Amino acid sequence: MSLINNSLLLTAITISCLHTASGPDHYVPFIVFSRTRKWPVAKTIGWTALCGLGHVLSSLVIGMIGVVLGWQLSRFTAITEVRGGIAGWALLTLGLFYLIWGMYKAIANRPHKHFDVYEDGDMYVYKHRHNEAYVAPQQRIRVTPWILFVIFVMGPSEPLLPLLFYPAAQQSVTGIITLVVTFTIFTIITMIVMVVLGYYGFSMLKPVTTERYMPAISGAAVTLCGVGMVFMGW
Repeated sequence: MSLINNSLLLTAITISCLHTASGPDHYVPFIVFSRTRKWPVAKTIGWTALCGLGHVLSSLVIGMIGVVLGWQLSRFTAITEVRGGIAGWALLTLGLFYLIWGMYKAIANRPHKHFDVYEDGDMYVYKHRHNEAYVAPQQRIRVTPWILFVIFVMGPSEPLLPLLFYPAAQQSVTGIITLVVTFTIFTIITMIVMVVLGYYGFSMLKPVTTERYMPAISGAAVTLCGVGMVFMGW
């Protein structure tokens, strides 16, 4: 078996791109800054890449939990020969849990961060729910570039946990690094593409309805990957 399964890499790429493109908070703030502060495209891309890197690196804190768990499970050699391997079964199980949690999160309609631009050009962040009538928020924070960076660092991407579990269970340091680098590159590239499109005024940059369901979609992708590894020999 290769150091990292190709289907796992494809899952990481799919999740990173969909997660980024479906969340306006990953690119709209940078477009607003570029217009209101008259940033050149190079500076806009620079801040986008920096925040994207902070977003992924903070995700590694959660991902390391998967690494530790996977590395510990790899010691149980008596159960590593089951169909699909313990790593494949664990990936499938974690994917199912993440899918269920994502569906609950979408149905429960929990508050999430939202960016709003006021007439004076200032941008604020506050929490709201989907399909909720607009009410002027009582608690809001004025967003600056460095505040935006902190927001991205404080908002990790949970799907890295089950994804990193698999190469860790195989005790593959190269696999872990490959997965992290792939996830990072495609997250930042997607952010930059969406920001550049908005920078040049493409009207396709609008909030999309899939944002609410992204945790469930990510869980479904991880589950599908686990099913393939366990039952189809991917």
